[in-house]
Amino acid sequence: MKLRTIDYNNVRGKYVLLRDDFNVQIVDGKITDAFRIEQSMPTINMLRKNGARVVICAHLGRPKGTRNMEFTLRPVAEYMNVPLIDDCLNHEFIENMHDGDVVLLENVRFYAGEEENDAEFAKKLAAGFDLFVNDAFAVSHRAHASTVGVTEFLPSFAGELLNSEIVELSRVMENPARPLVSIVAGSKISTKIGVLRALAKLSDTLIIGGALGTTFNYACGGRVGNSLYEPDMADTAREIMQFAADNKCRLLIPLDKGVASEFTPDAVRTDKGFDEISDDDIIIDAGPKTTARDTDVIRNAATVIWNGTVGMAEWIPTWSYGSFALARTIAEQTRCGKLRSIVGGGDTVACLGACGVQDDISYVSTGGGAFLEFIEGRTLPGIAVLAQQ
Repeated sequence: MKLRTIDYNNVRGKYVLLRDDFNVQIVDGKITDAFRIEQSMPTINMLRKNGARVVICAHLGRPKGTRNMEFTLRPVAEYMNVPLIDDCLNHEFIENMHDGDVVLLENVRFYAGEEENDAEFAKKLAAGFDLFVNDAFAVSHRAHASTVGVTEFLPSFAGELLNSEIVELSRVMENPARPLVSIVAGSKISTKIGVLRALAKLSDTLIIGGALGTTFNYACGGRVGNSLYEPDMADTAREIMQFAADNKCRLLIPLDKGVASEFTPDAVRTDKGFDEISDDDIIIDAGPKTTARDTDVIRNAATVIWNGTVGMAEWIPTWSYGSFALARTIAEQTRCGKLRSIVGGGDTVACLGACGVQDDISYVSTGGGAFLEFIEGRTLPGIAVLAQQ
């Protein structure tokens, strides 16, 4: 798929509505992870350099269509050192903008019309602008006013980040170097059935981890104790395993787990096989046998796709063991030129940052749900409206 992209030679003096994804973690008014903001800067800087008058539209959290200042974008504006316009529909300020100016609009989700993709709201949001640029891959699987609705009123294009996401993910989906190893973890099969089937069809090896893996273990008769899993998805897990076998994909489920008697960061860890887990054990991380097997598989891969940590990676160091081992092995193989690595999903990207290997990965996607839906082969509304005819 090819997207319409910006002609930077034709933006001087133009008012550009730029959709970015600034849905970042903020603690006590401070941004703790600016990855998505930094990834958006190339488009912002190119527009600024070429004399556009840039007005950024973004959201934070789920204010549910109300002006809830818990979700204000002010910390983002302060981080970027740009003015914050306190109402995304107040465009009176634009007549005072000059070439190269950049401002940020307040949370677009303060209006219910955003998530409803209300045509009248989209028309008001687009009013006064010359063109629209979408650089927010992470929300482009949503048919919202600021991703789809405004394209009815403005010439619309993909930004540098959005275009690079589509190019990179299309490349690995259409012609990956093999062997291709996919790692999918997280909490629920029910939210990942489509992507598991898509990757089972595409991959040479599919590694299942996290609570997702626990459900697969349960489906195969393993003991799972007092852990997070989906007993009603056992049949689905077995169907996916058969689907993988039918498509000549080796599907690997956990061999052992790190468990504790309580679900806390400082709980005492014990590693157990699935025949040893007791009724009151809580699974929190991948075990050493599983981790050794999975890192060996990665060392023999040419391409790796990874989404979802295999344990509570933020509970360092006791429960980050499995996820950190995967991250470091993927980074090491990539650094040596033996592997092309594609990583997506907020927790997974945070894991890369926590163990200091994010810069070693071939491509780190800003998308979570959008990343998975693209891999699954779904049509992403915010992308479809930008496709070249």
